[in-house]
Amino acid sequence: MSEPLFSRVALIGIGLIGSSLSHVMRREKLAGEIVISTRSEVTLKRAEELKLGDRYYLDAAEAVKGADLVIVCVPVGACGAVAKTIGPHLAEGAIVTDVGSVKAAVISAMKPHMPDGVHFIAGHPVAGTEYSGPDAGFASLFENRWCILTPDSDSDAGATARLTAFWEACGSHVDTMDAEHHDLVLAVVSHLPHIIAYNIVGTADDLETVTKSEVIKYSASGFRDFTRLASSDPTMWRDVCLNNKEAILEMLSRFSEDLSALQRAIRWSDGDALFKLFARTKDIRHQLVEAGQESAAPNFGRENEKGEPAE
Repeated sequence: MSEPLFSRVALIGIGLIGSSLSHVMRREKLAGEIVISTRSEVTLKRAEELKLGDRYYLDAAEAVKGADLVIVCVPVGACGAVAKTIGPHLAEGAIVTDVGSVKAAVISAMKPHMPDGVHFIAGHPVAGTEYSGPDAGFASLFENRWCILTPDSDSDAGATARLTAFWEACGSHVDTMDAEHHDLVLAVVSHLPHIIAYNIVGTADDLETVTKSEVIKYSASGFRDFTRLASSDPTMWRDVCLNNKEAILEMLSRFSEDLSALQRAIRWSDGDALFKLFARTKDIRHQLVEAGQESAAPNFGRENEKGEPAE
């Protein structure tokens, strides 16, 4: 790429997603300058030690000045406050986006603070690991993953096209959808699995008849997978639950109904019903692999959190 897509990109928040964006922007030369802002002095210092940016600010309002792309990489519950802080300081023509896994609530919280002439397009890279913080990022995080954009009827087509090109240059496939539909889909494929994982690991921890040492000692791959999900950032998942409440409650209700049916099949030794369920759901795994959304390689074949090739 002869010229960077954006002359100055401001990253507000520098956790897993923000630091991974920094790495891939460096690798692909997508930004002329990277500016980083975070409220924590310790985190900002670490980002500087890792050379994730070109300039560093504790004040988000200072960080966004002159930026033609602003990416808000904070928990969804903090997006509104960030938008209020940076709104008056955004350059005319700038594109503002986010990376949260909830879209309707984020749009409602951020859009009112966007001044005329600034293009706000909510987004969600569907990628992540259980790690967090500036050390967790790696350039290949977004490769062969989806990024969902949720422009509305007021969104500028040119700005949406530029943001699409940015995420494609990061390695992502890009799709667009309505914000409410996004939240329902993600409640099924992401939010509900994480909530179930947190609950199962919590249940195992609470059981007095099974010691913690036995849970850890005899954990099979199923429980280990749950602990991976359940080790994700607590602040992020608290905010997801509070900001996608209706969709999550709807999915939990449906899950509870299906769980009751499974419970009845086990209670009444209905082997046919159990086999049909397990055979049907096994096929989903094959579809994920065929769609390129899963691999037998550790960490989906990506580099690890230190930027080294996965073994």
